[in-house]
Amino acid sequence: MTTSDIATSNEAKAVVENEPASSAAKQPVPVAEIASYVGYKANPTNWHQVTQAQIDQFADCTLDHQFIHIDPEKAKNTPFGSTIAHGFLTLSLLSHFAEQFSISIEGAYMGINSGFDKIRFLQPVKVGSKIRAHATIESIDETKPRQYRVKTNVSVEIEGVDTPALIAEWIGIQLVK
Repeated sequence: MTTSDIATSNEAKAVVENEPASSAAKQPVPVAEIASYVGYKANPTNWHQVTQAQIDQFADCTLDHQFIHIDPEKAKNTPFGSTIAHGFLTLSLLSHFAEQFSISIEGAYMGINSGFDKIRFLQPVKVGSKIRAHATIESIDETKPRQYRVKTNVSVEIEGVDTPALIAEWIGIQLVK
């Protein structure tokens, strides 16, 4: 692929960035073109409102019943003024958001969550807040024949707040036929 091909490909990807989040990156990417997707910035995902019911369910699943998450009356007297989502709840919602921002390599039959290189929780998510994810592909490497590691820089935005809730480097593996 030439520099001109990459520039043309990046111009085409810029058009995709103007589409609604739900339609972004839905067409499988041919293996021959995956290198041009390094630096691809997906549209922000759709907003998701974090509810007290979600926070309570997450507390039950993880056995983390700290009052700041599950006791609205007691949480009113904290610097946050309300309950807040667990950081790991916010992190786990990336799986939901990934359906909107992830690329799929043509012929991929399985995607595997390989973990994170870095995670930082920067801002608490108060109950009732709306959040969405932003994602940029940092690297795509063929680690074995027909096995590709995709590293994506992600952040979770809180509506109306300058500081993101979290930033992370997320690593996924795609197995291709």
